[in-house]
Amino acid sequence: MSSAPGVIQRADLLSYLDKLLEIEKYKDFCPDGLQVEGRATIRKIVCGVTASQAFLDAAVARGADAVLVHHGYFWKGEDYRIVGMKHHRIATLIRNDISLFTYHLPLDGHPELGNNAQLAKIMGWTIERHFGEGDLGCIGRLSAPSTLGTFSQMLATQLGREPLLLGDPSRPIQRIAWCSGGAQSFFDAAITAGADCFVTGEVSEYCTHMARESGVGFLACGHHATERCGVQALGRHLAEKFGIQVDYVEIENPV
Repeated sequence: MSSAPGVIQRADLLSYLDKLLEIEKYKDFCPDGLQVEGRATIRKIVCGVTASQAFLDAAVARGADAVLVHHGYFWKGEDYRIVGMKHHRIATLIRNDISLFTYHLPLDGHPELGNNAQLAKIMGWTIERHFGEGDLGCIGRLSAPSTLGTFSQMLATQLGREPLLLGDPSRPIQRIAWCSGGAQSFFDAAITAGADCFVTGEVSEYCTHMARESGVGFLACGHHATERCGVQALGRHLAEKFGIQVDYVEIENPV
């Protein structure tokens, strides 16, 4: 890469991120990488969880050359037309010549910067192995035995959101499974893997019955809350490696 410190070319950043996050490993629900092309030279990146209008407006106000998010656009099964809210969002990017970089599953699964790895780092969990579709889920242990209720409060403190707890709060736990975001479908695999508790972002109706019948605890900690840490870690990495300015914008989301 030929860019000077504090500056990176869009094409160089795309090449670096695609390689770092190994996007070819994942069969994703959206295109990973550069979704909207902006100016060729990047001095400032604004990171966030989702490329909502509020986030884009904040990025414009901060003078972003590019934005980097976990949740971008063009999801499988969505309307292909660029109308309504999608039009306003993409128009904001094009009008201000801002590039949109999006990494979904690759940013969940990265062994150091990913959401699941960063959750483990924040909470002090030891990863023993991976499970579930694409090996995105993690199995590990707490640093010390706990109860489901106490563990839930620890998560609330670290993530800033009270988890929805399914199961007996007094149940002793040590072996846990987790996968960020909307990974409630991994619950059955977590039970089969021998977890005492499964941690994810979202919950579905059937999870209540599975928790009751299996005895395995389920903690829904919020899709947004469990997926803030990966994009922040990736932003810090880019700032340190290339000397470019990177900001993070938090757009509150209770889900």
